[in-house]
Amino acid sequence: MLIKSQLIGELNKHFPRLSEKDIALAVNGLIEYISEQLSLGRRVEVRGFGSFNLHFRRPRRAHNPKTGEKLMTPPKYAVHFRPGKELRERVNDSRHIPVEAISEREWEEEN
Repeated sequence: MLIKSQLIGELNKHFPRLSEKDIALAVNGLIEYISEQLSLGRRVEVRGFGSFNLHFRRPRRAHNPKTGEKLMTPPKYAVHFRPGKELRERVNDSRHIPVEAISEREWEEEN
């Protein structure tokens, strides 16, 4: 996991000419822009990386496992990220075990 402060620190290492304050402004600005667009119901696409959009979650019947109480969940929107082709390929190429080599049984045991 990489938290925002670590991201800013890593970017500062890669771009030493930029101040950490400027990098933090850029990262925070990007996150704020994506959040704002999603709150307006818009889709955000970053070519080569992926896209963010909203998925509507209908109300559903549920129960509290602790008390057994039955309830209805409220309708809501959830942010959905779909990685782009370049990102998917880069991630898959970086793994040590090829995806094809993982058997269905091994996959089920891990998950």
